[in-house]
Amino acid sequence: MGATGVFIHGLDSSSRGTKGSFFRKRYPQMLMEDYTGPLEERMAKLKASLAGRDSLILVGSSYGGLMAALFALENEARVRRLVLLAPALAHIDLSTRYGSPLKIPVLHVHGIHDDVVPPEAARQVAVRLFSNLDHRLVDDDHDLHRIFPTLDWDALLKPGGTKVLTSEGDSL
Repeated sequence: MGATGVFIHGLDSSSRGTKGSFFRKRYPQMLMEDYTGPLEERMAKLKASLAGRDSLILVGSSYGGLMAALFALENEARVRRLVLLAPALAHIDLSTRYGSPLKIPVLHVHGIHDDVVPPEAARQVAVRLFSNLDHRLVDDDHDLHRIFPTLDWDALLKPGGTKVLTSEGDSL
């Protein structure tokens, strides 16, 4: 059974940004929407676009990482994996909203030079929310322009894939 890849862009970006363009070119079947407005509106649109879909692999960048995490926390049975790219997990208080940590695989990639979303604050939230967490602190900034293309997207976007970085990325 195949999985459905979903890309969720950041706060001031769109599905036509650098990451969205990358996915659109390499994975034309990947679901992508444009999200605007407050978090509640964005989440309502995300939930509507994913209604009736299972076996989801959610890739969220920055604010989109927060959205992907929120969706997974409310729909764990429908999500196969989360890939969180410099996620804004500390943007809202998630500590009291959810009980036990999610068991699905979660890759959290964050740049040590991120001056938009503090890496340590995001990591602290991720450790509480996800029991199957692979946290990678990398030599990059918030946009992850250097590391993003080195991720093994073919493996990450298929149901059982586990390899996440190419040999170049593994040497970091």
